[in-house]
Amino acid sequence: MIDLTMERLDGSEEPLSTYEGKVRLLVNVASKCGLTPQYEALERLHETYGERGFTVLGFPANNFGGQEPGTHEEIAEFCSATYGVQFPMFGKISVKGDDIHPLYEYLTTLPEPLGGEVQWNFQKYLVDREGNVVGRYSPRMTPDDPELVAAIEALL
Repeated sequence: MIDLTMERLDGSEEPLSTYEGKVRLLVNVASKCGLTPQYEALERLHETYGERGFTVLGFPANNFGGQEPGTHEEIAEFCSATYGVQFPMFGKISVKGDDIHPLYEYLTTLPEPLGGEVQWNFQKYLVDREGNVVGRYSPRMTPDDPELVAAIEALL
């Protein structure tokens, strides 16, 4: 996995290496998307499997239909108040285009079927404890889909 230091929504800096040894689900998120209710199931996954070494990492992005227009403070307030999000949320980044963030440049340039352009908000990348990207899941696949849950459980 690429080692970067990223800004959290609260403005603090955090290296992604903080999550080494954990199974991670990386998700580009948005507050005003038809898929936004997935936050609820993402938080449930984080709570259910957190003690076993799993975490969701949220990356707000405004690349699709302007569906994440808010400031970091507005995003944090929305996620907390509306969905009770406790999993780590990072500062807004770009997940495609000329200003793509290095993390998503890395993810999208992986060999198929893991790589390829981000399709929409709430695309999911599953990363094993060693930092290998082992799965890419469609934005429309809900976080509680049995296929995704089974893949997470197999890595734990």
